[in-house]
Amino acid sequence: MSLALDHPPHAAIDLDLMRDALTSSTLNHGLKYFGDRWTTEVILGSFMGLRQFEEWQTSMGIPRPTLSDRLKALVQMGVLRPRRYQERPERYAYHLTRKGLGLYDNALMIWQWERRFGNRHHVLPVALLHRPCGHRFEPELQCHSCNTEVSMKDLDFSLVPNDRLLTHIDSELRSTRKGKEPTDRGMSLGLRVDRWALLIVTAVLLGCRYFDQLSHVLGIAPSVLSKRIADMQDSDLLRSETDRQDSRRKIYRLTPSSRHLFGYLVCLSTWASVSHFHERTSIRPKHRGCGKAFIPRVVCNHCHQAVNPWDVEFSIATAL
Repeated sequence: MSLALDHPPHAAIDLDLMRDALTSSTLNHGLKYFGDRWTTEVILGSFMGLRQFEEWQTSMGIPRPTLSDRLKALVQMGVLRPRRYQERPERYAYHLTRKGLGLYDNALMIWQWERRFGNRHHVLPVALLHRPCGHRFEPELQCHSCNTEVSMKDLDFSLVPNDRLLTHIDSELRSTRKGKEPTDRGMSLGLRVDRWALLIVTAVLLGCRYFDQLSHVLGIAPSVLSKRIADMQDSDLLRSETDRQDSRRKIYRLTPSSRHLFGYLVCLSTWASVSHFHERTSIRPKHRGCGKAFIPRVVCNHCHQAVNPWDVEFSIATAL
């Protein structure tokens, strides 16, 4: 099944196929690890130079038991590596591994979204400087094949459910996180948008426009979904309008805020596919411009070169 985004709300879609593709996607499984506020804040803090337990706890305000749990999980996933201090062997410094450094594109997409739409600016850098070209920059999402800037409207999607990810990966997740799903309340992209909000955004992006479609594809109880949608509307992540063909129904659409989550979603899906699960995702984007499978890369919008964490200087708001 191939999907072009922004197709008419009454276009026929295979809801069972979409349900299986979304359930078995590396995005869905990646969000089970990184779709809660505190895990994302630990990752962001790592790229901002935080290394010690007390630094995260003081700077990010993460509850101590939660921080301990998230650090252990990230070490087990191979994203962070602990090192003992020689002078204080009871203490550790946590460093990003090569695998963890691969999350930098995700971190840049979070930073860009929060600067535009978030309300926690004091937690993140106020400006980024790309040392190789010497300019302050904004991250730009490009197609890896043709080096052109891409937004979600430039892509088509094929849905191919991955049977192994439907059945096997959940056992790995239970082992890593002791069977517990993130329970953070409130809306939060790392800082404001939680896992279920991101999955709802993805389902709408792929063509689900109605409440019953979202409930079927996501497997959410109607009462829970209704509360989620209300929260997202209050946070300007979804808007609704009356269906002109059936005034009893509402059509749900993305807002500028939720559309700009696309860069984070596609970067996380790619990282999870390549670096963690080593499985091809079931939601497969293709760039219309060059006709090739879309692999994202994040570049400096001045020199258009890929951005590495060691090439970026940043300034922090005084409140941090």
